[in-house]
Order: sequence, then structure tokens, then C-alpha cells
Amino acid sequence: MLGKLGDWTVPFGPYTPAQLVVLGGGAFALVKGFDWWAWAGPVPIVLWLVSVWAVRGAQIGGQNPFTALFGVLSLLLRHPAGRVGGRVARDRAPSVWRPRFVIEAAPALAVVPAAGPRRVVARAAAGSGLSRLVAGDVAAQGSAA
Repeated sequence: MLGKLGDWTVPFGPYTPAQLVVLGGGAFALVKGFDWWAWAGPVPIVLWLVSVWAVRGAQIGGQNPFTALFGVLSLLLRHPAGRVGGRVARDRAPSVWRPRFVIEAAPALAVVPAAGPRRVVARAAAGSGLSRLVAGDVAAQGSAA
């Protein structure tokens, strides 16, 4: 609320910032457009003063109109990718010096029946061909025994 500046009190105050904007903007519009509204007499001036009174408790979504306007402007001006740590989020450029890896699904477990009381369970190993070959040999030896 703005109603006192030093020892001077604003007439009919205090005013909200929204009222001051309507007051100043309306006065400017009325002065610049005098030729357009002069035929209507005092009606535009009365409408202007009523509009100043009407915006005294104006809220948009429970917020001050200036806060709401700032929120809309910041929404429109932000980068579409968003921000991370205060900086615009961007994909990193590919580089041969950065290691990369791929996570693949593990192969299914294979149960190998054993001839004796001992049961051998061989797991198909993910990785190199050698580890898969060794896993296949273990499965073949388990079924032969």
C-alpha cells in the first residue's frame, strides 16, 4: 500500500500498486484521447475513477496482478529445455574421451540336471563370447556327468 510519502499523505489514499497503474495509465489515455471522448462529457472520467476504485482488491488466482503478470512473463521467457543449477539444460556434445556403457537385460538362467545327488546350475553369462562359451561347457559337462 502506498499512502504516505514523507509528511505528505496521498489524497483519498492509501493506494495499491494496481490502483496507481490504473490511475496513471487512465489519466494518460484520457489526456491523449480527449478528441475521441470529449463528446461523452464526464462519463469517461467517472468510469476511470470507478475503475481505480474497482482494482483496489484485484487478485488473479489469489495473487496480486503484478505477481501474476510477472509469473506469466517468466513462463513465456524461460528456455523450453528448463534449467539445471541455474543454467539452461543442454545435451552435452559427443566426445571420444567420455566413457559410455550400455545396460542390457540379463539372459535367462539355465538349470542343468545332474546325474548324481549334486545339482549344477549354470548361468548364461552376459559379456564376452569366451564367458558364454565357458558357461556352455559347464552346462554340457554337467549333463554328461
